[in-house]
Amino acid sequence: MSLRVIAGSAKGRKLKSVPGDTTRPVMDRVKEALFNILAGDVIDSNWWDLFAGTGAIGIEALSRGATFVKFTDLNRAPIETIQENVDHCKFSEQAEVRRGDAFTMLAGKADKSFEYIYIAPPQYKKMWLEAVKLIDDHIDWLTEDGTVIVQIDPKEFEEIELSNLGAGEQRKYGNTLLVFYDRK
Repeated sequence: MSLRVIAGSAKGRKLKSVPGDTTRPVMDRVKEALFNILAGDVIDSNWWDLFAGTGAIGIEALSRGATFVKFTDLNRAPIETIQENVDHCKFSEQAEVRRGDAFTMLAGKADKSFEYIYIAPPQYKKMWLEAVKLIDDHIDWLTEDGTVIVQIDPKEFEEIELSNLGAGEQRKYGNTLLVFYDRK
């Protein structure tokens, strides 16, 4: 599957895939739908692409006018791929690419607040639940009108008890579910 930026300043640029099968690239249809839902809210926003993989979501956000994206992933191959993709799309100035454990980072003190935190972790390991709960416990990672966006298989979804986040809308595209959690 060839990855590309679908709109904005880097429209049409091809993105490299991560070697092997450790990441699962987001389908263009899902990416398009996500950014149609967010529309103009992307402009001047800050993002944290938490389990960034290829960096496709964060790069799409930058292409559509986001100010800054923090890309994080645990493994070296995705981090190198993200850096190459960010450089290729000429977004190095607006990006921070960091290798590290998402849960350790989320449990730490917030050094920046984000309008959007995008969570698309490895599937079927309940990692999305842990990430959402950590953000709920460390709500300073989100701006006051911030949103957490989870991308999972619909079979993985379960209701969770949260103090600072409220479950918003859900959108299903084949075997991909987007769940939006807004700060209360």
